[in-house]
Amino acid sequence: MTGIEMMSREAEAAAPPEAKIDRSRTEWLEADGLGGFAMGRADGLRTRRYHGLLQAAMTPPTGRCMLVNGVEAWIETPAGSFAISSQRYAPDVTHPDGIRRQVGFESEPWPRWTFRLENGLMVVHELFVRREAPMVALSWRIVGGEGPATLAVRPLLSGRGTHDLHHENTDFRFDARKRGHAVTWRPYPGVPGILALTNGVYEHAPEWYRNFLYEDERERGLDFTEDLASPGVFRFDLARGEAACVFAADLEALTLVSDEDAPALVRRLRSAERRRRGRGDTRLEHAADAYVAHRGAGRSIVAGYPWFTDWGRDTFIAMRGLCLATGRVRDAGEILTTWAKLVEGGLLPNRFIDQGDSPEFGSVDAALWFVIATHDYFIAAEEAEVKVTARARRALIGAVDAIVTAYAKGTHHGIRMDADGLLACGESGTALTWMDAKVDGRAVTPRIGKPVEVQALWLNALSIAAGFSPAWGDELATGLASFRERFWNPERGCLYDVVDVNHNAGEVDASVRPNQLFAVGGLPMPLLTGERAAAVVEKVEKELWTPLGPRTLATDEPGYRGRYQGGARERDPAYHQGTVWPWLAGAFVEAWVRTHGGTAKAKREARARFLAPLLEHLDDAGLGHLPEIADGDAPHTARGCPFQAWSVGEALRLDRLVLAEGRG
Repeated sequence: MTGIEMMSREAEAAAPPEAKIDRSRTEWLEADGLGGFAMGRADGLRTRRYHGLLQAAMTPPTGRCMLVNGVEAWIETPAGSFAISSQRYAPDVTHPDGIRRQVGFESEPWPRWTFRLENGLMVVHELFVRREAPMVALSWRIVGGEGPATLAVRPLLSGRGTHDLHHENTDFRFDARKRGHAVTWRPYPGVPGILALTNGVYEHAPEWYRNFLYEDERERGLDFTEDLASPGVFRFDLARGEAACVFAADLEALTLVSDEDAPALVRRLRSAERRRRGRGDTRLEHAADAYVAHRGAGRSIVAGYPWFTDWGRDTFIAMRGLCLATGRVRDAGEILTTWAKLVEGGLLPNRFIDQGDSPEFGSVDAALWFVIATHDYFIAAEEAEVKVTARARRALIGAVDAIVTAYAKGTHHGIRMDADGLLACGESGTALTWMDAKVDGRAVTPRIGKPVEVQALWLNALSIAAGFSPAWGDELATGLASFRERFWNPERGCLYDVVDVNHNAGEVDASVRPNQLFAVGGLPMPLLTGERAAAVVEKVEKELWTPLGPRTLATDEPGYRGRYQGGARERDPAYHQGTVWPWLAGAFVEAWVRTHGGTAKAKREARARFLAPLLEHLDDAGLGHLPEIADGDAPHTARGCPFQAWSVGEALRLDRLVLAEGRG
């Protein structure tokens, strides 16, 4: 056991009883590498519209469609019938009572539940998703007790978009097509069919299950009830051996399963998955697998589960940890060349375009993060002796040049290099930086002018571009001098968050935010060194740092919000007004190490003081992952997306690169 895994388990064991978290609400994730996934809670209850067993990406990694939302399962014995599943129904009913028979749950190497029945039978249920296929394998087996036992399983189907909810209607097609032990349903035209391959006996018995209640959706102020269709029941004789069921989207499932029987298929898939997951990686390295996805013939990164797809800014930040820190250098190259084709006017889209959508170019920093990621990729490829083809190198350097040239000359949304060599950006109604929340079309933190982290990214981009074309050296020198002169706030002993606010020369925003960290850490070239750099790190640690990363605003600043709760109107104003973002821990810890000499001793201290407490939260929200955000106020409850790529990526970058002893 090494690194992250060891620290996380030691921290959990050492935690005082009052600090331990009820893990029953934590969520598990099984992703297929195509953008589809299965997701649920440790206690088996479905409380989100995204909790389901089979979600397939029709245009990987986008176009997700929920196919199998869940199952009802019970065991029939001479002593009676015992449920091993539970559902939540409106207004506030849990039925049946399977949850009270659950006596164990494990998340590694995949979700596994243990049930104890009143007649003494012990039953284990497990599931896993096959990598790079829209397929989930489920099994049930008796592990204690004896006697006749019949397992009954009713699939609950929808065939809806992943963000939608499903309601009873006359268009749903219950018809079942049987071929041997395979049953196929096609709920709606234009939606993938659902294949079930089992060693059970299928009885066609259509039913609507109405008014499922999704508590997490209700808490977020969204619609929260759903109806699901169940076309029939599978029955399995557990006394004869393991019950096996494979659900698959028949986009390609028929060719994958062939005529193989279900138990043999599950055994084969289980063995392959166990080998793949048992290669000695840490928990976070296994988590990284979930985010690196196919995008056509190339690769991309899913920003987070359940609601994000592949977003530009998130991709390039996360890639450095998910791919470069873990040795997946070729994947990184495919990701960058996939995105390089999308540069337009020097900008990159906020997210990859879904079929039929128009691209949105509403980000000033996504393209600059692309430049940083390209620089780091070239270094990693050289260190790993991975060949970068001349064609790929030309494409990436060409994209870097197009971005820097367009920014220098001026492009959309007021993005332009000013006379002082710094980068101005923004116009009314825009939110171009990573602090991009809007309420009723109004940016909560517009940051129009010259935001501090944008300058750090811009000057790093100029430095990188100068390595390919020395002509950029003059602009870099001018910009660096201007930054050091204009951004220092002597009254507060740190950096301004924005200068030339709203493009008004000399107007500054002195709010204490974590964005200033990027002038010291998180990027290849620090803009500050010495006493000022140390002062920035000290300020952030004192006023912003929490065990999950920095707050986005100091607690004594006007507008600070310590809780990210309620409906969208309550949550969005809090998104960057005090809410903690774990991905920012990467910049902070790197800045801290740099200002403490970059020694092995400093790295060991940073591991103990900052990384270890962060990794104590691997099981707070998404099991084995880190969340998107957390409350600014203690106890810093995890919020937002429970499985977030850049949170995981930056933790991996810290562990493998920044804090690795022996690296410069």
